[in-house]
Amino acid sequence: MCSMGFARSLGFALLPLAVCCIMANILLFFPGGEIQYVQQERLSRLIWFMMGIGGGGVLMFLPAGVFISLGSCTGCCWNESFMMCGSVMAALVGLAGSGYCFIISAMAMLEGPQCFTALGWSYPFANEGGRYLMEKDTWSKCLQPVSIVEWNVTLMSILLGLSGLEFIICVLQVINGLVTAVCRPCCYKQDYTLNA
Repeated sequence: MCSMGFARSLGFALLPLAVCCIMANILLFFPGGEIQYVQQERLSRLIWFMMGIGGGGVLMFLPAGVFISLGSCTGCCWNESFMMCGSVMAALVGLAGSGYCFIISAMAMLEGPQCFTALGWSYPFANEGGRYLMEKDTWSKCLQPVSIVEWNVTLMSILLGLSGLEFIICVLQVINGLVTAVCRPCCYKQDYTLNA
């Protein structure tokens, strides 16, 4: 299969992942579908880093667009090599964006949500190193927003999974682009046979 066709398929795979990252990040701003917490600035501080909207979302449209625009193999060695080098640069941007989304989401998951407890608004799980994730009985510490721990854990897990897939796709294109740019398999079509 032509390396440019493979790159196009990777680009089409990135688009829904980016849209889903944006949607997951937006939902983090409205726990339980309520808007009062964003108005009162009672959300976890790391949510404001826009990891899903910026890193895993909007930034991923650049590599997706570049991969999709590659088209089919043209048979021109230098044109294909140049285009694939450009796609490698775009894939590096995608790696940065997906990596940012993954890291911030992981940090937010470890810190836990800001919520109203018996002691007021705080981060009750911040110093536990993520231990609360295995201790569901402690989630009841958070009284408001209702089910905020489940809300955050679910959406952060989605962001971690999506950004991980985006990262893998961009790594595949870096490999694909470098191999194509260096070896130019569409140019040198040779049949290799095994000698007995």
